[in-house]
Amino acid sequence: MSLSAPTLLVQMNPTHQFKPVASKSRKTVRSSQCLEGRTSHSSKAVTVRTRTKPSRKQTRPQSSPVSLPCFRNTTILPPEFFQIDALDLAPRLLGKFLRRDDVVLQITEVEAYRPNVSACHGRFGVTARTAPVFGPGGHAYVYLCYGLHTMLNVVADKEGAGAAVLIRACAPVCGLETIQERRGQQTEKPILLTGPGKVGQALGITTEWSNHPLYTPGGLELLDGPEPDKILIGPRVGIEYALPEHVNALWRFAIAGSAWISAPKNTLRLS
Repeated sequence: MSLSAPTLLVQMNPTHQFKPVASKSRKTVRSSQCLEGRTSHSSKAVTVRTRTKPSRKQTRPQSSPVSLPCFRNTTILPPEFFQIDALDLAPRLLGKFLRRDDVVLQITEVEAYRPNVSACHGRFGVTARTAPVFGPGGHAYVYLCYGLHTMLNVVADKEGAGAAVLIRACAPVCGLETIQERRGQQTEKPILLTGPGKVGQALGITTEWSNHPLYTPGGLELLDGPEPDKILIGPRVGIEYALPEHVNALWRFAIAGSAWISAPKNTLRLS
């Protein structure tokens, strides 16, 4: 796969360390091209491989038909991975992969929303809209922001807790043409996926996906991926209505060095 700079290609090794590398080729990625990854169940090692040996100058995964799933040998994260405190789950989701149909995205930025916090939807209690937040960790919670933007959250913690992690930004891995079509933008720049509404649109999901189990094959899946070498932290975005201690809490997390991070970036710092 080749993406124009500054598109993210992830260089991974068995020691978890990885960094963005710029592709030297400027050819457009086709939706039938994707990396094929293989990870351990414990997220301790990730190997990106191709069917042909890549040159030292650039990695060019071999094309495969769209009907063949990307990351065929990648582990789907189990339910117990998600059933922890949202503040612990949020940074662990960085580097993991979301897959739906021919589209695979790598999570680059998230926000944690713990129970009984003035910025969490769980504060409203169980309603028709918020019921999925109170389910067991590992399900999707999808809602509309301002009636326009589809926001994907990963439910955290045990059943009844009412906590979730918002997916704020991703980097494209597979299905770039599909992503561009859904987004209505013919670009390979980070503007394509840097924002939670953009992620939902790129995945082609609606609120009907709310309560979908992300740990089951088919539909929308959350796959294992590499742990970032360094993480940025900062206050969450757009929650000025919350209590001051919650507005200022450093519960926003992003992969350091990635171009695929939403605005504002000047509020982020190394953890």
